[in-house]
Amino acid sequence: MNSVAVAATDGMLHFELSLACEVFGAVPAALPGPWYDVSVCGTHPVRVGRFLLEPDAGLDRLARVGTVIVPALADVGEEPPAELVAAVRAAHESGARVVSLCTGAFVLAAAGLLDGLRATTHWAHTAELAARYPRVEVDPDVLYVDNGSVLTSAGKAAAMDLCLHLVRRDHGSAVANVVARRLVVPPHREGGQAQFVATPVPAQDGHPLAGLLPWVLRRLDQPLTVEDLARQANLSSRHLARHFRAVTGTTPLRWLLAQRIRRAQELLETTGDSVDAIASAAGMGTAATLRRHFHRAVGVPPDAYRRTFRGAG
Repeated sequence: MNSVAVAATDGMLHFELSLACEVFGAVPAALPGPWYDVSVCGTHPVRVGRFLLEPDAGLDRLARVGTVIVPALADVGEEPPAELVAAVRAAHESGARVVSLCTGAFVLAAAGLLDGLRATTHWAHTAELAARYPRVEVDPDVLYVDNGSVLTSAGKAAAMDLCLHLVRRDHGSAVANVVARRLVVPPHREGGQAQFVATPVPAQDGHPLAGLLPWVLRRLDQPLTVEDLARQANLSSRHLARHFRAVTGTTPLRWLLAQRIRRAQELLETTGDSVDAIASAAGMGTAATLRRHFHRAVGVPPDAYRRTFRGAG
């Protein structure tokens, strides 16, 4: 896995491309063994943001390396370039580990590499990814997903987390910590940690969920079931689930739990209320229930989350 190819094409975002080159291209001090051999690969000089980038090699090199990094696409509304999709598919068939950063997941999905797998991307684009590629199990609430030979990340900071995760897998925690210290970033965030953002709700008049989601958010302190949501939306439970998958990339119950967790996050950040009181306000019932779900979703217990975010303020 020490040979790394960063795929480059017009319309990619320079941040994710640059951080991949920075993490894998800069050799740490006192490295006990060989580091990565990094090349940027493309079919022609590519426009990346405001910069013109001259690739080191063609896209055919992707099939001859251990790890392929696919940075973010600026416009997910356009189909990714066919030659890039084909090169990424060929690389995976040749045994490469394929990694997408942020909206690079759309390239992996187009290549069929995410079919039947759990995957993520930037929270603002998870619904689009789920709608266009229904065979992908899109998880909108995590930083990154490691499926072994196929890995995906959420946006920007999470892309850094995934790159450091790869360094940790390849070279161990001590080396990953050296890289993190040089970059002045946290050395380790679990992939299952939440993206710490609120999922937007559909604003279009007439959309079945346009009125439902705000209605739910006003009642998070109340016990709510899928049947309650379906009745309020005047839908069957089956149709409700289909609309939720298209809009949020997840099921009604998972979305509801995520909103309860986010309400708890807001209260932990902005109030001095007890964990018991916050559990009640977020509809979690008891502090024990809140702690269990919060730790599983966010990666840290409520008290630790409060110390971090209240201290930062």
